[in-house]
Amino acid sequence: MLDHPRSDHGDLAEPTSLEHRYQRCRDETLALVASLSDEDCQLQSMPDASPAKWHLAHSSWFFETFILQAQLPDYQPFHPSYAELFNSYYNAIGKQFSRPHRGLLSRPSLADITRYRAHVDRHIRALIRRPQHDPGPLLILGIQHEKQHQELLLMDIKHAFHQNPLYPAYQPIPTNTAASQHTALSWSCFDGGLVCIGDTGSEFSFDNERPQHRVWLNPFELANRPVSNGEFAEFIADGGYQRPEHWLSDGWAQLQDTGRGAPHYWHLRDGQWWEFTLAGLHPLQAASSACHLNFYEATAYAHWAGARLPTEQEWEHASRALPVAGHFANRARYHPEAAQHTPLAQMFGDVWEWTNSSYLPYPGFTPFAGDAGEYNGKFMSGQFVLRGGSCLSPDDHLRQSYRNFFYPHQYWQCAGLRLARDLT
Repeated sequence: MLDHPRSDHGDLAEPTSLEHRYQRCRDETLALVASLSDEDCQLQSMPDASPAKWHLAHSSWFFETFILQAQLPDYQPFHPSYAELFNSYYNAIGKQFSRPHRGLLSRPSLADITRYRAHVDRHIRALIRRPQHDPGPLLILGIQHEKQHQELLLMDIKHAFHQNPLYPAYQPIPTNTAASQHTALSWSCFDGGLVCIGDTGSEFSFDNERPQHRVWLNPFELANRPVSNGEFAEFIADGGYQRPEHWLSDGWAQLQDTGRGAPHYWHLRDGQWWEFTLAGLHPLQAASSACHLNFYEATAYAHWAGARLPTEQEWEHASRALPVAGHFANRARYHPEAAQHTPLAQMFGDVWEWTNSSYLPYPGFTPFAGDAGEYNGKFMSGQFVLRGGSCLSPDDHLRQSYRNFFYPHQYWQCAGLRLARDLT
């Protein structure tokens, strides 16, 4: 089990605000793995996932590579081989170890990675405190990058634990076992028109959220909440996974290859649906938002329901008047809950919401400067946009303009759907 001290500033003076933000993020990551054994941290259950140990190292590699080595001529890397082992996809930086085989890296050990993180932390804190030196923009990017890996770490642990027929719990407290009241489906109408989309000048945004630009929206309506487990179970009971008329061609072909007949973490036992969560296996809660749906499942359900997925522009326009508040990872429940009786519930938190928009650059898109330019732009092909965050997302990480993206067949992210319809 990982033994991690809280912030150790040694003989440094009182930390600055930027240092507080940095150390808080680093401590939050360590807290996520505090209950895991060394063996847990080594697991890699599929090529798309990574071991928890790798996430711990890669987020440190990011700070070391893009800040310490770039800004400190006399900096000595913790270990020269880490440049290849923990590079994710930055071709301009150099070679990368094979992603599907990260789980084979039993060395360096978890203890070595812990020392690596401490080494990077000491140098980053010292750099922040250098007079007339401002690592701010890249440091903020590194913090936001690590927050993304906090969510990935939870996704990957859940997928790994699900492979075990014991269905072990990441945390012993059930996430949502109490019966919840089902909120009736209703609709909010939007006139559309010429609207602004993209970052509005927040303190930080990723390059794929910029620049702000105008788009034309036809009138539309949006459901008051995401689709629930109970509603998705009705789709299954109506033969939804056996009726090709509801499915995109690629999605139907995937069904024939995999034989899936329900969301990935659902299990049918003696006529009752159960769901695997980070608290283990529990009876499916009908009122909670359905999650771990891939894009094909989301579009099939929407077609069956006589609706469609919203575009990302419709979703962002509808969310503009709402605070970025909801059920995020800081609540440490790590599973969606039932929606409240509000006009647009759970726009943020609980589940990422699939949109019908391809992940493409905005007009005038400019990637981050330098080697960090590979961060987002190179993935703008073949993926779809999700909006709003989930119960696995850090609470201080999201914005109305935040764009997440996954391939349509992927399901291990905590993703659901909210229905939309045209208004004529």
